[in-house]
Parts: sequence; C-alpha cells; structure tokens
Amino acid sequence: MSVPRGTMGAMLTFGEVVAVSAEVGRTRSRLAKVDALAGLLVRADGPDEVEVVVAFLAGAPRQGRIGAGWRTLHALLDRPAETSTLTATDVDTTFTAVAATSGKGSTAARAELLKDLLDRATRAEQDFLRALLTGELRQGALEGVMLDAVARAADVPGADVRRAFMLSGRLPATARAALDGGSAALQAFALELGRPVRPMLASPGATLHDALAELAPCLVEFKLDGARIQVHKDGDTVFVYTRTLRDITASVPELVDLVRGLPCHSTVLDGETLALQDDGRPRPFQETMSRFGSTVDEQVKALLLRPWFFDCLHLDGTDLLDAPLRERNRALKRAVGEHVVPGVLEPTPERADDLTEAALAAGHEGVVVKSLDSVYAAGRRGKAWQKVKPVHTLDLVVLAAEWGHGRRTGLLSNLHLGARDPDGGPPVMVGKTFKGLTDELLRRQTEEFPAHESHRDDWAVYLRPSVVVEIALDGVQVSTRYPGGVALRFARVVRYRPDKTPAEADPIDAVRALLPGAPPNP
Repeated sequence: MSVPRGTMGAMLTFGEVVAVSAEVGRTRSRLAKVDALAGLLVRADGPDEVEVVVAFLAGAPRQGRIGAGWRTLHALLDRPAETSTLTATDVDTTFTAVAATSGKGSTAARAELLKDLLDRATRAEQDFLRALLTGELRQGALEGVMLDAVARAADVPGADVRRAFMLSGRLPATARAALDGGSAALQAFALELGRPVRPMLASPGATLHDALAELAPCLVEFKLDGARIQVHKDGDTVFVYTRTLRDITASVPELVDLVRGLPCHSTVLDGETLALQDDGRPRPFQETMSRFGSTVDEQVKALLLRPWFFDCLHLDGTDLLDAPLRERNRALKRAVGEHVVPGVLEPTPERADDLTEAALAAGHEGVVVKSLDSVYAAGRRGKAWQKVKPVHTLDLVVLAAEWGHGRRTGLLSNLHLGARDPDGGPPVMVGKTFKGLTDELLRRQTEEFPAHESHRDDWAVYLRPSVVVEIALDGVQVSTRYPGGVALRFARVVRYRPDKTPAEADPIDAVRALLPGAPPNP
C-alpha cells in the first residue's frame, strides 16, 4: 500500500525531521517505523530535500564528517531557541559551508557557523545535531527499514529500490531516484567500473553436510582468514575497495600491479587478501588490516599482500550480477587463473570433508558452501552462501566496557555485547565477556574506546554503536537477563573487525537460531 504524495512546495522544517527520528526510535514495530519515514518523505519539497532528509535520518550527512567533535559541539551549546526557525535545507547548507571552510582561521570560522546553527535550534534539535555530527545516529541497521520506506513513499517495488541501492551504494541518491523518477529511474542504475557495489555476505551454516544437502548443486571453497576486497579493472586503471567500499588503491600497490596484469581488459572481482608468513600460512588478521591504514610505517609497508578471488561480477563488457554462480565461476577462472580461492565444484561429502581439513591445516577459518544456481545478491546476508567453521563465531557490536579489577585496574575490560536489530533499533544486548582479551587488546580498548564514548559512570564506559568484535562461543541459551531473550555461552574475543560496520554485525535472529532445536535463520 502506497502513501499518498503530498503537494510539493513547503519545505520540511528541521523539527519535523527530528520528530520523526524520535518516533522511529520509540517504536519496536518495523511497520510503524516504515510508516513514519514514508510519511515524511512524501512531504519533502523536491529531490534535493529528499536526499537531505534521508541522509539525516540514516545518521550520515551528505558532507561526511565535518570536523565537529563532541567537545567542540558541547563548548558551542548555549540556551536553546524557544521556537525553531530552521528547515532541513538550512541545516544541510550550513554543513556544506562548514565542510568547505579551510585555511588560516578556518577553525574559528567553522565554530561560528555551527554556533549560529545551534543557537537557532530547539533543545530537541540541538540534541539531534550533536548526535548526528558525532556519529551517534549512524546506525546502518536502519538501512533496511529506510529502503522499505522509500519503496512505500515512491509506490515502487522494494526489489527495485534494493537493487538500485546495491549498485549505487548511496542511500540518499537511491531515494532521490525513486521519488523523482520511480522504477524507471531506479532501473537506470547499473554496475559501473570504478563505483563499488555492496558485497554479498554469507550466513553461518550449522554443519558442512547440512549445507551441502541444502545448497546442492554447490561449490565449496576455503574460508580465508583475510580482509575482503573488491577490485575494478578498466584497461590500466585499477581500483581496490574494502568491504565497507573505502578506496584503498593507494595503500596496496602490489595488488594494483597484479590486477593490472590479468589477462582481461575490464573486470570487477570479489575476493580476499592476506599477508602471509614465510611458510605460506596467513599472518594475524590485524597485520593484514594494518596495510589499509591512512598512515603506514615502513615495517607495515614491507608486508606484501596476496589476493585470492572467489567471484566475478563483470568481465570484458558483460555484467554478471544476475548470472548464476556456475557461470560467474567460469568467468572468474578465465579472468584470474591461479588467483582463484581453492575450492571444489559439486564435491562428494568425503571430498568436502577433505577440503575443510586442508583449509584448517593451512591456517584458515573453514569453508564456505555456495549454491551454484545463486545470483550475486549484493549487500544481502542470505542462505545461498553458508560459512562453516569448527566453532561458532558472531560479529557483535560493543555496547560498553567495564573498568577492570586486580591486575586489570585502570584498564577497560569486560565487554557488553549486542546483536544487530534488523528493524533499525539499537543493538540488542546478548551477553558480556572478558575472556580472550590479551594485554595488547586491553591497552587498545582503553586507548581507543573513549573516542566512541556516548557516556560513562563509575563502572563502565558506554559506546555509541560503532565498534564490531568477532566473538567465539560454545552456543547460546534462553535467558531473561537480556532483552533479546538469549545469552551467549562461554563467549570469548577472537579479534576486532575494523573492516566491518555495525550494519554488518550479525542480527539477533542469527543469535536465536543457535538455540538448541531452533529452526534455521531465514
């Protein structure tokens, strides 16, 4: 059912945007969230305002980070306005001016612009602005709800909206196209060399043999303990992106050189890269990720990365997103030759067992089982790809860290862990752990967590949802202690995942699916 379009011409007030954000935050009902968001979008005054509103509600201003941290904003806050005179466009215009201010005296000039904005804002608007500019509203879990709202407001199929977003990677631009041009504008989005697409994700599989039976005919591949990369080649021009679509081309010249030499003119490849030890086993994940930093010392630069590819989305003028994996795998082998991830097509159970043993013996995580009939569902964590590891692991959001005792006094230790709410709410707490925290991780937490702090008390530092950690566990159990109704059993820290955002954390449904006797996660 569509939401009737209003009459264009009246700009949305900023207060209306803030009110809808609060309404969405108050309800647990996905339908109510979609209704509230769609109702606001249909009242937007044209395509530009649609982009602005979607960016604000998704917690990611169009200008990106504009250099206004919590302390800066707190120092500028004064008595709020009794009545708001701001429009959503006013706020966006100010952000643009702040982002464009540079050079001598720019710090004072940016502060003056922000102070003028905050002085015109009501208390609720000031609170929203502070959260927006410090990243506290950046909850990627809201993406799915927003996409449904865009489809409702534009009266277009949800599949069209999701595909356009998959290809553009830009939520405001997708919303603009939907409300301005409908399905025709959405279908105009296509894979474009040099513009990354959101990666397809795998779901946890129960057992290897269950996954083989469910996904047959299938491909079984090594699950490498590396960093996800997406590579675009157009002649001699090469781009390399992380799983969060960050351009790291300048940081990985050895990958660029290798891809430039592949026997094809143009391609888009999905894969992993690893730093290897002398014996060929993978170095710790953190060492691979260190190569992606903005500042890299000479010792880190010396760690050469080796790529392995497992999918091909484009080859020499032909887009393959909608082709079955069987066809994409043939194209992949033509494009990259020996740089294909080790795997076996349509293996027997015995051959799949052998491949799993070989993956583990080589220092990797396990295997991934993939349906050969599946298309590339970018940005989705479906059942067509299932990862099978010897122990359960979950990617969870760090909600807080408690101050340690004994030898950990003065260090942030025990972690509060949350699973993603697929309906766009805050992460759902599912447990705590201090196990697996090395001295190095304790020091790192204590140094880095204050940069993500939302507030603190005598016992803990509470974080806005921004840090993802990989947790190993023996299972889950029913629990009334946590709001999700489940608790982790024997949870321990494996590693932090700076390559993942909270939007890519495992959802609460995936945690519940680990309960004994629970049906598989859909």
